[in-house]
Order: sequence, then C-alpha cells, then structure tokens
Amino acid sequence: MRFRLFFLSLIFWVALSGPIPALSGESPISDLERPLPSTIGPLITDTAVPIGQGNFQVQVFAQQGFTAGRFSPNWSRVSSHGDFYSMQVPVTFTYGLSPNVDLRLIIPYLHNWAGDARLPSSRGTVSGDFGGLGDINFHIKYQLQKETAVLPTCTLLAGFGFPTGHHSHLSPANAGIDRLGTGAYTFTAGLNLSKWYSPVYLYANLWYTVPTTATVDGVLIHDRDQVTLNLAAEWVLTQHWALLLEFYSNWQGGNLAGPKSRIPAQALLGLVVGLEYNLNQHWSFAGGLAVDVAGKNIGYNYSPILTFQYSF
Repeated sequence: MRFRLFFLSLIFWVALSGPIPALSGESPISDLERPLPSTIGPLITDTAVPIGQGNFQVQVFAQQGFTAGRFSPNWSRVSSHGDFYSMQVPVTFTYGLSPNVDLRLIIPYLHNWAGDARLPSSRGTVSGDFGGLGDINFHIKYQLQKETAVLPTCTLLAGFGFPTGHHSHLSPANAGIDRLGTGAYTFTAGLNLSKWYSPVYLYANLWYTVPTTATVDGVLIHDRDQVTLNLAAEWVLTQHWALLLEFYSNWQGGNLAGPKSRIPAQALLGLVVGLEYNLNQHWSFAGGLAVDVAGKNIGYNYSPILTFQYSF
C-alpha cells in the first residue's frame, strides 16, 4: 500500500515538473494562449496562482468526519472504542496584496461528538459534545514562477498558527472531545505548484511544519514536526463543471528545534473524489468525499465535504 501511494506521488511530481512525451512523440499542449479555467480549486490541496491585486475571496468549508476506527502503530485497523464524530467549519479570507502576493486568514469552528465511548482515560462510558474556535492560521503566499509552456506555477508559502483552540481545563471524562487546539504556535514553510494541461489542471503541495512547546491542560507537550504532501487533478468538463481527484498525506518525524518529542509519530494518507460547479466569476461550489485509507497512531474517518466561495 505504502509503495503504491509513493509511486502515485512520484507520477504527479513528474507531471508537474514539465511536459510528458505523448505516445505520438509530441508533447502535450499546455494551452497557455487561452485564459486558464476559473475554478474553485481542490477541496484540500492548496492552489498556486494568486487571485490578483486588490481581489478578495471568502470561502466557507464544511467537513463532517465519521470515525470508523484507528490505525495502529503497525498501520493496521483497530477499534476506536466508541462512536466519534467531528465537524470542521473553517472560514477563509484571501486578499490579493499585489500581483504576486496573497494574504490568507483561516478561522475554524470545530465541534466534536462522542457516544458510547469506553477509553481507559475516560473513567467510564462517555457521551457528549463540545464545540468552539479552533487554532487560527495566517498564510502569506508569494508567486516565485509564473506558469510557462514548460514550467509550472511555483508559489512559496509561509504559515503561522496561533493556539486559539480550547486546550486547557480539559475534563478526563470527555475522552478528549473537548480539546479543539494543539496549544502550540506553529510555523509552516511550503511550496505550491500547479500546471494546466487542457483539459486537466494539476496541483501539488509540499509543506514542513514546526511546532513550539505547548502547555496542554498544565502539561508540557512538544509535538513532532510534520511534512504535508498533497496532490490533486481537476478535469474541466465544461465552463461550469469539473471533476476532482485528490491525494492527501501528513507525516510526522523528528524535531528540527526544541526538545525531542516523546509522542508516537503519526501518519495519515487519504483520497478525495469531488465535483465542482463554477457558476460565474463570483460564485463557485464544490462537494466530495474524503476517505482515510492508511496511517498509524491516528483515527481514520469518512468525511463528506461541502464548500462555497465568493470572489469580490
């Protein structure tokens, strides 16, 4: 499984790095003489092309996760020991500061539910729910390379996370559902790529996130650094409709800064299938299903996703 997912990632990166020879010996047409299609973009993978100086976008995203179990340390599927559900509703505000620079603020609302949960730390059966503000993130994106017939759009990303989510005064009887944030400040450095091969739009993200030491309910915790690799392909069917396929992954490793983490490393890999409807230059809509297919030391979910975006 892990080899196949790695091979899929390699194919996407090769496709984005330049033209792939066709069977006839000719290169695929990048079709840059025509305007790039106006789409809402992937559901999870980030875009690379700036929205334009003075432009403003608001996007509301809703993802309902149904936890089906957990991935064990050896990547097998085990029971979650209860019924768990979670909803994420991040609202994203994006502003085009200059032709090559976008500013983005992400404010999430989170809500967790538990039913018939029996965990060693819960001191009995847990049923309940808890919701509130999650960790806020601020991103700066700078377009380093504009797309050409050979090269993809290349954008650098710097992200800053703030511990605004609830992470103190946690109840042992809640089985962790009342923890809505990491409690840590985070810094993310990343690279976004995109390339248009009519009628397919390809995307890729490679990010590295470093957390600070956090105090969670009075206990010092230092999470592991995280690598994010996302890949996506939009198949533009018409002026309004597009199909979407995505691969998303998060991998935890060692720590570049601070103390060595004692928390077991986590990993998560999944796929998204979706459908987009781009009504006009202002309104766009998309929906899909995210399925966590592999991982370790983390829960796995089946998550319907809906989003809409308004561009000013």
